[in-house]
Amino acid sequence: MDINLPLILFIAVAGSGAVWLFDLLVLRTPRLRAIERVEGEFQQLSEGQRETDQAYQSAIAAVKKEPSIVEYSKSFFPVLLLVFVLRSFLIEPFQIPSESMVPTLEVGDFIAVSKFSYGIRLPIIRRKIIPISDPKRGDVMVFFPPHETRYFIKRVVGIPGDTIRYKNNILYVNGEEVKRSNAKREPLRRTDQCIHQGGHYVLTEEHLGEKTHTKRECSLFAQFNAKDEWKVPEGHYFMMGDNRNNSSDSRSWGTVHEDRIVGKAFAIWMHWNEFFSIPSFSRVGTL
Repeated sequence: MDINLPLILFIAVAGSGAVWLFDLLVLRTPRLRAIERVEGEFQQLSEGQRETDQAYQSAIAAVKKEPSIVEYSKSFFPVLLLVFVLRSFLIEPFQIPSESMVPTLEVGDFIAVSKFSYGIRLPIIRRKIIPISDPKRGDVMVFFPPHETRYFIKRVVGIPGDTIRYKNNILYVNGEEVKRSNAKREPLRRTDQCIHQGGHYVLTEEHLGEKTHTKRECSLFAQFNAKDEWKVPEGHYFMMGDNRNNSSDSRSWGTVHEDRIVGKAFAIWMHWNEFFSIPSFSRVGTL
């Protein structure tokens, strides 16, 4: 079961804030009255005497003490609120769990995702309230696919109104073949289905929209889907992984509605492959 961190964070913020407010409106007044009573009982003492008088110090400490839940709430609420605002409206970190975006993103990469590039959205329900811009071909985007509640990250290949065709490792957008250059054979990294069948992986620079990225494909032409052409409806986007033969994407489960967009990935800020390994910053850079 996947953890809904935004919902958990929202509940933590709301809960700690509610406790703080309850203390301010209900519990604080009796506490202040008790403090006044203690001050009255020891009014004969000067300020200097109060600092050293054990009876006064014990009495005032007892009435000033807040319930533990109030103390914790006051301590955590500002921090939780700051984190919630940053993650909901500005930048959220994600870790790459699969090879679907190789070679652009490796397993273990930590990426930064802009939550406002495609518009300001309400937390949890993700409804856009302030439009800013729309996804463009070539963007790397985090989203929820139509069949999942997990975050996915893929590249925007088709925007509303586009016709996408993918056949024999060639991508066509609106009937035009997407330009490619600098194809080279990838050094063998591991054995998988492509290698077992006698193929090899090819790295090619693909010029999609205003961006150029490197895609990875098996040299063998394999048709993984019965369908090889798709029309992108209004308000939807066609997503594909850069690791074209090892990516579950719009070729399998269809287009992504704009309401399921999370944000635009714009940078790698750390690589940490395993918990007991040492984090690396050699892959830091923009996407």
